[in-house]
Amino acid sequence: MSGNDVVEITSSNFEAEALKSEVPVLVDFWAEWCGPCKMLTPSIEAIAQEYKGKIKVGKLNVDNAPEIASRYCVTSIPTLLFIKNGNVVEQHVGMLAKKALAAKIDEALLA
Repeated sequence: MSGNDVVEITSSNFEAEALKSEVPVLVDFWAEWCGPCKMLTPSIEAIAQEYKGKIKVGKLNVDNAPEIASRYCVTSIPTLLFIKNGNVVEQHVGMLAKKALAAKIDEALLA
């Protein structure tokens, strides 16, 4: 995974990285075989750099952590979860332009 500002989230670190984070978290649920997920990656990496220190950005591969995807009813990917204080405050399914993603972050996580 490129973009060293993006945290790899797994079953074993999901609670620590996403739910117990001291800063709001954007989690990108994706898979290697998902074309739209790959198209979203540059925006996710750019957001991670632009919002560094304000939010945490992570990617969770649904093939490697199906129980986490199931727990949050992720049935289509890409799905973005916006987590603040351990709670999902927003969810988006499908592609999202970088500008629209930034607006959602500002509204859901930083408001």
